[in-house]
Amino acid sequence: MRTAAAALAEWAVRLEPSEEDLALARRALLDTVAVALAAREDPIRGLLREEDEVARWAALAHVLDFDDLHLPSTAHISAVCVPATLAAGGDARAYLAGAGVMARLGAALGWAHYSAGWHATCTAGTLAAAVSAGTALGLDDERTAAAIALAVPAAGGVQRAFGTAAKSLQVAGAAAAGLRAARLAAAGASADPGALEQWMELVGGDPSAIRLEGEAVPGGLAVKIFPCCYALQRPIAAMLELPSVRGEQVRRVNVRTPGSSLTPLIHHRPKTGLEGKFSLEYAIAATILDRPPGAASFTDAAVARPQAGRLMELVEVRAVDVDPPLQGLLAGEVEIEIALDDGEAHRVSLSLPPGAPGRPPSDVDLMVKLRSCAGDLAQELRELDWASAADYLRREIPLR
Repeated sequence: MRTAAAALAEWAVRLEPSEEDLALARRALLDTVAVALAAREDPIRGLLREEDEVARWAALAHVLDFDDLHLPSTAHISAVCVPATLAAGGDARAYLAGAGVMARLGAALGWAHYSAGWHATCTAGTLAAAVSAGTALGLDDERTAAAIALAVPAAGGVQRAFGTAAKSLQVAGAAAAGLRAARLAAAGASADPGALEQWMELVGGDPSAIRLEGEAVPGGLAVKIFPCCYALQRPIAAMLELPSVRGEQVRRVNVRTPGSSLTPLIHHRPKTGLEGKFSLEYAIAATILDRPPGAASFTDAAVARPQAGRLMELVEVRAVDVDPPLQGLLAGEVEIEIALDDGEAHRVSLSLPPGAPGRPPSDVDLMVKLRSCAGDLAQELRELDWASAADYLRREIPLR
């Protein structure tokens, strides 16, 4: 009986991307490199001096939480698969092979895996990085399946890391471990492909739920408009549909949202910028104060603003049931009501934020994001391709 690793390896090796797949890959490349450039002065860079370039690129691509997301798997696909592909000398097809495996594995692991506290970007991502790197190295079916199995021991990562340096560092570890597994497989290391089934069962997944049909990345990728957890994209976008108000006018903010959309939002009174990226209360406060919140909204100093502290105390969050029961970061819709001191109230509800696959970003949205991340380098960045991106990162973010 064919193992899940063998089936995924065969799919990856035989992948023939469509024009739509290749367009997704190019957008993922530009988005990931831009976000890594935006993070080049982040303190995380100082922790990465002894790490390989694949780990440095992955950490920088993820630390701002501005990278894309695959909603069905709740996984940040490109922050793992783009660095692994570039470090192994791969192209769009190598990226798509890993991204497709990551999407399929993550979906088979399911919401129960994520809601139990696992970080699917690292669990599914480690195995996907092995596939992207293995495809770049020209591995055949058998060697790709071995690479997946060799990556299994490193396939970990938990949500308690959210709001700390450990979150981006465990993503870095996933990319590095996948590349290492591919290189070991290329060198002839043996491994039992059945390790994938055993691991999936241990972490609550269902190997029989892996589906190979469909586009390279089933469901597409969500592009973030705001530099914070994807679970905050919808409430921030909803707030921006309300009239602008001054912080001192606000008496109360009521937020009603499906409980599953709150899963990663574990910091209710954040003290740091990283914690603020996983705080619904702070996202509401920052949107009122900064409209819209940007990179400067998620610094330690911004989170410590007295005005932000006052507004966070006024936010009341209620998790509501969805009928029929739905799971995921965009289950149902968010409803927000702002009550003001003069008795006036403003209300809004929203299902899809901008950048979601069902509400894709426009070319203008993408260019605005590139400029916000790369500044004067935005136009140069738009000229990148898979052959030049690795050298570009080496030049613009040198080891220091």
